[in-house]
Amino acid sequence: MRKQIAAANWKMNLTLQQGEQLINDLLVKPHSLKENQQAIFAVPAPYLMMAQEKLGNKERVAVAAQNCYSKKSGAYTGEISVEMLQSIGVHYVVLGHSERREYFNESNQFLAEKIDICLGNGVTPIFCCGEPLQIREAGTQNEFVGTQLKESLFHLHAADITKVVIAYEPIWAIGTGKTASSDQAQEMHAFIRAELAHQYGKETADQISILYGGSVKASNAVELFAQPDVDGGLVGGASLIADEFVAIINALK
Repeated sequence: MRKQIAAANWKMNLTLQQGEQLINDLLVKPHSLKENQQAIFAVPAPYLMMAQEKLGNKERVAVAAQNCYSKKSGAYTGEISVEMLQSIGVHYVVLGHSERREYFNESNQFLAEKIDICLGNGVTPIFCCGEPLQIREAGTQNEFVGTQLKESLFHLHAADITKVVIAYEPIWAIGTGKTASSDQAQEMHAFIRAELAHQYGKETADQISILYGGSVKASNAVELFAQPDVDGGLVGGASLIADEFVAIINALK
């Protein structure tokens, strides 16, 4: 059974005190994570230690970084290495978020390097892919997302691709209030899984969790997560509200 994941992406939000309060509020609210389910908190880098101290010993809960660099160490001022993440017990990292691609010009090839260093050091990448509005309107979203997968992931062996979590984020539905319909989400998730199956075989493809990352909120999570190829969500704004994110966790199938 594939792992079902509710992943919070705080982005560049909250002070340390607000972040601590949000985690405290979440911990006292009733939620249930079954054996195949996990909640992941991708918090800003200055809060990784705090989040790890509060959540690191919780069952089926993990902390993630929002980014890392492609080199093991060296003169890269301001960057964070996977070795640093490992040293504080953080074993997940979000890579290739649309904001990193758009604002910081991260290419598919650069992300392939990051994927490799993560997997080589026991850190699980949450690899983001997805199309902007003009690609969706042109009807070429499958080709666009297929290229992202091929250029960043398909150099991996089957044993390594199963260690990657994929998050599909329709860029036109992030922070806009728009959401892909559950049918649109399922259509793209099914395409991604078919591409994985073509490259690695159906048995391997069926092991890989594919999350939906386009304005997931409590009001649409149940419908989205009910789709057969949607294995949870990468949640932005709604993850900053305790009641909302708990409801999303509880919507996992």
